[in-house]
Parts: sequence; C-alpha cells; structure tokens
Amino acid sequence: MEISTILICASIVIATFLFMEFVAWFTHKYIMHGFLWVWHQSHHKKHKHKLEKNDLFAVVFSLPSISLIYYSTLIYYSPYLLSAGIGIFGYGAFYFVFHDVIVHQRIKWRPKKRSKYLNRMINAHYIHHKKHSKEGCEAFGFLYAPKKYKIQKIK
Repeated sequence: MEISTILICASIVIATFLFMEFVAWFTHKYIMHGFLWVWHQSHHKKHKHKLEKNDLFAVVFSLPSISLIYYSTLIYYSPYLLSAGIGIFGYGAFYFVFHDVIVHQRIKWRPKKRSKYLNRMINAHYIHHKKHSKEGCEAFGFLYAPKKYKIQKIK
C-alpha cells in the first residue's frame, strides 16, 4: 500500500471517529431522548440487573461498523470503507470504556489519576443523569464536555 493511501486511510479513521461524536450527540438528544425513549429510559433508572433495554443501541450502532468492515474486506476490497468502519469501531470502543466502565462501573475499574478533562466528562454525564425523564436533560455528548461542566471546588 502506498504511503499516500495510508495517510488518507488514517485521516478517514480520525475524521470518522470525530464525526461519530456528533452522531452520538445528535442520536442521544433527538432519538434516545425522543421517539426511542422506550429503550433509553432504562438507562436513567436505578436497577440491579446487568443489562438494560438501552443496550440495544450498542447492537444497532455496531451494525454500520460491522457492515463496512465485512463488505470492504470480504466482498469488495476498499481500504477507505475499511477505514470508516475502523473509525466507527474505535469510537464505540472509547464509548464503552468511558461510559460503561469508567462512568457507570459495569466493570469495576476507574483510573486512579484522572485528568481535569476526564473529571469534566464524568461530571457532565452525572449531570445528564440527574434527570430521570426524557425532557430537561443536558450534556448529550460522550467524549466532549464543555468547560461549564468543570467540577467546582468547594471552599
């Protein structure tokens, strides 16, 4: 593979990864807190079980990545489509580690030393979960948290 193709593919992976944050924000705000609240509401309620109806979104969101990787490797080789599939997969992996492991502790692990940014992301997600209804929530992103979600030090 030529270096130019490698650079284009790397750019596609990064661009797709970054674009997925917008897709996640849009989907979370307008679909999960919209007409598919029937799935997502399970995520805003306290429960003891390991799985929730909201986990169906992970299955649905994995389909484009699986399809692109499958098609571009087994049906018609395309390093560019493969790169897009890898970008989507990468975002899903980061989402899983941040959302399910670090924030919601589905696997009991949290980094001992956390950056200010990671603390801000966690705080934004907790602010989002203060509401248990589909209306009135804020902080719909997953990997981007504006500075307004900085944890305020109590004096």
